[in-house]
Amino acid sequence: MQLDAIVIGGSFAGLSAAIHIARARRSVCVIDAGNPRNRFAAESHGFFGHDGHDPRVIINSARTQLQHYPSVQMIAGEADGARPVPGGFEVAVSNCKTLTASKLVLAFGVSDVLPDVPGLAERWGKSVLHCPYCHGFEFAGKRQGVLYSAPMSAHQAQLIADWGPTTLYLNGNEMPDEEIQAKLAKREVLIEAARIDALKGDSGGLSALLLSDGREALIDALYLVPNSRLNSHIAEQLGCALDEGPLGTMIRTDEKKQTTVAGVYAAGDIARAPHNASWAAADGVTAGVFLHQSLVFEPLAA
Repeated sequence: MQLDAIVIGGSFAGLSAAIHIARARRSVCVIDAGNPRNRFAAESHGFFGHDGHDPRVIINSARTQLQHYPSVQMIAGEADGARPVPGGFEVAVSNCKTLTASKLVLAFGVSDVLPDVPGLAERWGKSVLHCPYCHGFEFAGKRQGVLYSAPMSAHQAQLIADWGPTTLYLNGNEMPDEEIQAKLAKREVLIEAARIDALKGDSGGLSALLLSDGREALIDALYLVPNSRLNSHIAEQLGCALDEGPLGTMIRTDEKKQTTVAGVYAAGDIARAPHNASWAAADGVTAGVFLHQSLVFEPLAA
């Protein structure tokens, strides 16, 4: 049986798309590998009505609500590939039969590529962070730092100074130019040039950075701008246009979240920058609504 839609990815963006398709009484299957990007964080902040909730609880609640709709299927697994077929698309799923649908929503998310600094990865989402709007309030007034990973890091340091005293850790990279230094000074951001050898702290917390010259820099939270990579090759396999964004490769979409391949939509962190759970959910709504409308109006125009 051919479905109206297949959604690849079942986190904030994918579930938001699926529930709008389901509420339009169209058949939809959500394929999800169960590894949301925000699984490292204990709390999600700034998300409407769920501030401070565990993101996994939010996702599980949304999954439960979605499954109340009779036109919904949910598959735990990974989409191994997709290809166009007459009337739509065919999706191969690990440990499952092949599925076909008229339309696709890509919402498989991205993974963060973190710097190779001892002690950093295990603190990701706890005391090593990427978004001050998501985590900054909890560390307000405490000792904060930004790990230089890209030119955008100096911009990030200027922003984070609104939440408390901030140091830009160059980690052995070149000193910013005079104009950037002046802006950092105006924001009272300090600059530390030494390379970081390791992070210290208990139970996911952060207390100090061990510098290459033997000093310890006391700190409570360290921000960085991580590079990201797409979690699936399916967009490229389908021929969707990709762009290099400020954080990594992104899938190109229009205002309806449709990719450059007709009938394929993309939502969430794979199709926007910057990233945020609220934006991901909103983009999922956009993709789901316009996908449904295409099912209605395209046959009328034929």
